[in-house]
Amino acid sequence: MATTQPPTTTLPTSSSLISTTSTTATCTTAVPGKHGYVPPEACNSNWAFSPSFEAAILFSVLFAILLLAHVFQAFWYKKRFTWVLIMGVTWEFASFITRALGSRKQQNQSFAVVSQLLLLLAPLWTNAFAYMTLGRLIHFFHPSKRILRVKGSSITKYFVWCDIISFLVQGAGGSMLSPGNDAQTQKNGLNVYMGGVGLQEFFIVVFTFLMVKFQVDMQRLEARGESRMDRTGWRACVYNMYAVLVLISTRIIFRLIEYSRGTDPSNPIPHHEAYMYALDALPMFLAILLLNIWHPGHYLVGPESEFPRLSRKEKKALKREKKERKREKKEMKKQGKKGRREGGRQGGGEVELQGDWERGEERMRY
Repeated sequence: MATTQPPTTTLPTSSSLISTTSTTATCTTAVPGKHGYVPPEACNSNWAFSPSFEAAILFSVLFAILLLAHVFQAFWYKKRFTWVLIMGVTWEFASFITRALGSRKQQNQSFAVVSQLLLLLAPLWTNAFAYMTLGRLIHFFHPSKRILRVKGSSITKYFVWCDIISFLVQGAGGSMLSPGNDAQTQKNGLNVYMGGVGLQEFFIVVFTFLMVKFQVDMQRLEARGESRMDRTGWRACVYNMYAVLVLISTRIIFRLIEYSRGTDPSNPIPHHEAYMYALDALPMFLAILLLNIWHPGHYLVGPESEFPRLSRKEKKALKREKKERKREKKEMKKQGKKGRREGGRQGGGEVELQGDWERGEERMRY
């Protein structure tokens, strides 16, 4: 039974952390019922709905199975970079475990906040794994180990950094959606999170263009008979990556639509848990399952399937060598401009030096 309290300002929050969404409406503090449930419009509500214990347990079990499978495959295929995907599956699993606990203790704000943050950020790990996989496909299958003159290792590095930026933006926005923050902070957090999600989708679109370029290059090389006949399976990996990115994009579009209309009760999406399961949890489950079935480690076989690994001492030596060669190259250009007689030989030396520098750079591992 609810007891009326003096009017208070309510806070608009994220889809599972809402009491009400109007900054001028009043609310009441309700007496918690079974499992701590109170109506979503109550001041002491941490959820916009009554979370389903059964659904949370179901997806906890499903993600736990995928997690165990990926841990096994990481050791079986001996692919260290799969720790990124394992982290993503772990976050998905933890999100639904805390949701299940929160469904039984709905007055515990920590369960609601942790579950929501993990759910919002976990897909970024899977996204990063796709970036890391394409870089290795280029390095292993493409004769030049490059796409558009960019090395596969560099593509991985650049896009992982893009993913980190998106992660930080979304994390900042998600943390601002806590019920303990004021209404304006939560509104800003919603906008920041949407910006981070939009940024993630932009990076995916650019990345997809590079995947298409890789596919076209490989098909052309095969038609000319210039590809490595002993290395097959790139098509399965690429098509699988397409499917994974489509599923991740489905989840992103869902979140953009959900939050673009705000968290007002007139928007049914944040107030019905089924939307989240159908358009967030299920697509991510399928994406990770596809990576189990067509695991990159099945196709990336052998020492050349990984980027060259150098010791810290070797990396420092190569960096010093690279710096010295750049200095010498710059000095040769200056001498060439002075029109000295030996300029021709120095120019030739410059070309030779440039070739040595590029070969040394190729050994660098990112």
